[in-house]
Amino acid sequence: MGGVVMPYGSVLTDTVQSSTAGTPPQFNDGNGTQVGTLCRAWVNFNGTTSPGTIRGSFNVTSVTKVGTGQYTVNFTNALPDANYAVTGLSDADGNGQATIHLANAVPPTSSSCRIAVYFVGVALQDHNYNTVAFFR
Repeated sequence: MGGVVMPYGSVLTDTVQSSTAGTPPQFNDGNGTQVGTLCRAWVNFNGTTSPGTIRGSFNVTSVTKVGTGQYTVNFTNALPDANYAVTGLSDADGNGQATIHLANAVPPTSSSCRIAVYFVGVALQDHNYNTVAFFR
């Protein structure tokens, strides 16, 4: 890969590529045990527009608004299964009182994930600033 070995075992390189298409590189410890992978998808979007206006993303083709404070994030390339972790933040006006959850009664799939934005943990609400990341 053209990497340069740096002190203390670090590697300086421009590209890391998995040997298998559609599978991200994984990180292993000195014993060969997997200790992590990269983020599979992320998106920053405006939830007050329909569809959600994407400001920036990786592996997300679109965000569909399905109701007040509810959105479906559609992946460009499907994840291996629906057993991924979701984390996110939402803010309407700098008050920092909104949270992002998996939407009730809509299980995630390998090709999309329904999320819900709750203001003060109770009421669904459209927010202009939403960020969500997916890890597997």
